[in-house]
Amino acid sequence: MKTILAQFDTDVLPSSFDQVVAVDSSVEQLFSYGAVTPDNVTGLVHGLIFTRGPADLKHSAIFIGGSDVAAGEALLRKVSKTFFGPMRVSVMMDSNGCNTTSAAAIACARKHLNLVGCRAIVLGATGSVGLRAAELLALEKAHVTLVSRTLDRAESACITIRTKVADAQVTAAAASQPVEFEELCQNATLIVAAGAAGVCFLESGALHRIQGLKLAIDLNAVPPVGIADIGVMDKAVEKHGVICYGALGVGGLKMKVHKKAIAALFESNDRVLETRTIYDMALQVAGIVTD
Repeated sequence: MKTILAQFDTDVLPSSFDQVVAVDSSVEQLFSYGAVTPDNVTGLVHGLIFTRGPADLKHSAIFIGGSDVAAGEALLRKVSKTFFGPMRVSVMMDSNGCNTTSAAAIACARKHLNLVGCRAIVLGATGSVGLRAAELLALEKAHVTLVSRTLDRAESACITIRTKVADAQVTAAAASQPVEFEELCQNATLIVAAGAAGVCFLESGALHRIQGLKLAIDLNAVPPVGIADIGVMDKAVEKHGVICYGALGVGGLKMKVHKKAIAALFESNDRVLETRTIYDMALQVAGIVTD
């Protein structure tokens, strides 16, 4: 029986990136749908769960994507409510690459640092990737400062993380200029830059000026990058005594995790792959032993 992956994209045009990864993950049939919403998804789900018997439903799965993470989360909730009893298939949500990218980034950090008690700064922390990176750092018991351009948004993001991570050590901060971002980063052990494309948080030379910094990860591949001292291809490259990862340096692990997650969808018909489960996969792929 052939494996079928139904791509439910909240954008009008389904992501070609996610389509390529699905094909490269050996999915045998890919059904791509655009402009999928909670209001029109029920029929698509029923088409998947009523055409194969319960024993064969593990050969069908759903991938939820698109550029709007909130829309993807709403779609996941609706899809989950549509299932009943054994009539369900496995689902992965990775809108805008939010889960695979953040998981890969923090797994890279784990290769070099003990994150327990680590002072971590997430720049662009209220975006889709930054928020999840901050959540995973809090899960690893780091002390995390979430930096946004407005304090209200940063504080709201902290509240969100506290609802998900017990005893999360998270603090909100606001900055809008490179000199302000640099000042907030002083004495940080780890910096993760996860801002929007074209936003430079730390200008050239900043890594040399930040005291105590051991690791910096920039997840923006579109120039200008988020940390000017880091190249997009950098992968565990030491600069000014700081281990650096650029977007494509993290991207190799991200792609491996994405493909592993797609394959895992077809191991059973009841898996839900989100931030935590995808992070666990990232740690496995990176060869990091967990307790």
